[in-house]
Amino acid sequence: MPKLTVALLFGGRSSEHTISCATAGGVLSAIDRDKYDVIPIGITKEGAFTLQPDDAALFTLNPSAMPVVTDNGTRVSWPDSAASRELSVTDAAGESRSLGTVDVVFPILHGPFGEDGTVQGMLELLGLPYVGNGVLASALGMDKHFAKTALEAVGVTVAPWVTVTAAQWAADNALWRGRATSLGLPVFVKPARAGSSVGVTKVTDAAGLDAALATAWAEDGKALIEQAIVGRELECAVLSGRDSGATRVSLAGEIIIAGDGFYDFDAKYLDDSAAQLVCPADLSDGQLAEMQRVAARAFEAIGGSGLARVDFFFTGTDFVVNELNTMPGFTPISMFPKCWAASGLAYPQLIDELIELGLQTVR
Repeated sequence: MPKLTVALLFGGRSSEHTISCATAGGVLSAIDRDKYDVIPIGITKEGAFTLQPDDAALFTLNPSAMPVVTDNGTRVSWPDSAASRELSVTDAAGESRSLGTVDVVFPILHGPFGEDGTVQGMLELLGLPYVGNGVLASALGMDKHFAKTALEAVGVTVAPWVTVTAAQWAADNALWRGRATSLGLPVFVKPARAGSSVGVTKVTDAAGLDAALATAWAEDGKALIEQAIVGRELECAVLSGRDSGATRVSLAGEIIIAGDGFYDFDAKYLDDSAAQLVCPADLSDGQLAEMQRVAARAFEAIGGSGLARVDFFFTGTDFVVNELNTMPGFTPISMFPKCWAASGLAYPQLIDELIELGLQTVR
């Protein structure tokens, strides 16, 4: 069987640039080279599409020196119409050459300008098959306010919240402060459209709201103020069904936080001692079945395709959806591949499955 050519798209303009690069390192090291030829396309922090070396070591997750896409002067050009799947590159000296025909694009981008439907829309305009969620699901999943609204509409329990812009907060501070404090304390303040816990603050005193909101608004124009839910932090990984089959959900994983902190960016990627990831989580068969049912329901509610990670708080009686991530962290140490590995699907096979789903999906 001839090899497929996969354009691996990573980096990007968001604050999660380095995590996307680390995911690229994981994929480059694990993808089956007997099945796939890979074109690594790194998007710089300024938004330039560059041809990067096919070298996983350059993008290894390293807390002391996080990987980035270096602008090496190359520029990758996409097809000029949906009639072609041929990519080309112009090098730093101005010489152009073909990169060949692409079978599927694997956009492992996190955050705005990549996970939010923007890149997905570009790929659909070009008629290129791609891995993961489509435009609507990506946009919904990225915007926490509208994701919660969609989930509530189908009966999925979410934490109570208030969404506010800086202009609204300034125009009627008393009104919005009252709505925020009515949620009780503590609350979590987070950007509406960001991931990897970037810009998230735990607020234990109402006096801390202004600073927390400023931190969130630095990432996005809308901020969520969300009631803190007391419970175990659980996650599970989701894959679309093959050949129009049922949505598949992995075993559950649990995040155990050291001390009284929360699962912020440092705990996820920089400090090994801040949190413990346990998979499979200690749940009864009935509890696991209910969590998997809710996860599938949430995925289907946004029109999901390909993959997602659904994050929960488990109160002991209820599974409360915290977030639905349409392009979850995909480094080898991330919960998404860990949960599938515990469920019997190893990292290289998970990559195969995602590519196959991308080729199957009708947009």
